[in-house]
Amino acid sequence: MSLKERALKLHRDNKGKIAVKSKVELKTMDDLTLAYTPGVAEPCREIFRTPEKVYEYTGKGNAVAVVSNGSAVLGLGDIGPKASLPVMEGKCVLFKTLADIDAYPIILDTKDAEEIIKTVKIISPGFGGINLEDIKAPLCFEVEEKLKTLLDIPVFHDDQHGTAIVVLAGLINGLKIVGKELQDCKIVINGAGAAGLAVARLLLNLKVKEIRICDLDGVLYPGCSQCTHPVRAEIAKRTNPGREKGNLKEVLPGADVFIGLSGPNVLDAKMVSSMAKDPIVMALANPEPEIMPDEALRGGAKVVFTGRSDFPNQVNNVSAFPGVFRGALDVRAREINEDMKIAAAYALANLVSPEELREDFAVVNVLDPRVVPAVARAVAKAALETKVARVNIDPDSLYKNSGF
Repeated sequence: MSLKERALKLHRDNKGKIAVKSKVELKTMDDLTLAYTPGVAEPCREIFRTPEKVYEYTGKGNAVAVVSNGSAVLGLGDIGPKASLPVMEGKCVLFKTLADIDAYPIILDTKDAEEIIKTVKIISPGFGGINLEDIKAPLCFEVEEKLKTLLDIPVFHDDQHGTAIVVLAGLINGLKIVGKELQDCKIVINGAGAAGLAVARLLLNLKVKEIRICDLDGVLYPGCSQCTHPVRAEIAKRTNPGREKGNLKEVLPGADVFIGLSGPNVLDAKMVSSMAKDPIVMALANPEPEIMPDEALRGGAKVVFTGRSDFPNQVNNVSAFPGVFRGALDVRAREINEDMKIAAAYALANLVSPEELREDFAVVNVLDPRVVPAVARAVAKAALETKVARVNIDPDSLYKNSGF
């Protein structure tokens, strides 16, 4: 069977990919007495008296809502909530399989920011964290920023921050190979959507000065036609210090790094050859990258990353979000801040030893069993250090014998 036929069969035969499984048995009337009436009244009373005990007596502390309206599904675009459900179920499978987190798809039939914000706020008491997924820009910015001010649990838009973490992890190791320092690099980002802007923000927080962001209409600069939204306008002021104008081809010469978060075939070998010596090319568009690896290498690229699993150096959010949430949930973090994201990226990068590091092995396999514990440990430590954790635990001992 073709890939299409096999994928459809899997989803059809299983009626989706997730189900709810009870943690307790109900074989006797005594089991029922304890799990439900009258026994269930006892934890209810305890939580009513001390609300924080909800973490002790329920699954809230290990529950994440995967929230989407299906308006920006990778590779498919605005397909709506129902058609996005297989993706959200898949995300929940990854949460559970890789990090033992109970994740639930919450699909919303609205594109109104206030409706999304209100709905997520109302359902939030049952969850330890909120993962926003596949919500189009600029709607995603407004939703996330508002929810972060309203809720005391982590709110994380994976398309932005998961992408930024894995891109930074790849860059850390790629720059080791070419012998360059991150702060000294000229970096060109192609794609001024949620992911591209989040990557730029993270790099700016690491004191990278020479960043240019391009979209179909050219490079961003203060007052440009693409910068009507406040988020883009803010990033435009903080990047492109020379206030260059022009398209990707015009601003790419001399760049040390190309980061593609856009679409297929926007880069060619000749454009790569105009970059600085030993350039790094991150062509992360899926399923078709901005440039195929062989062509990038012909153009002189030293290290090439894609978002695909059938090429070396896959940069994919699945390396980040399970561990990020695992660490945040385990210390009951109130938020996922910049220090936690940066810690996650370095933890991911450091899984490649100096002896292993080479042009075609700059990041570990996304399914490497070390990924989630390493990222979770780093995130938990950073949460404790930045005082956003509610519980004080030793991350090193917590993940020493982890089963995920």
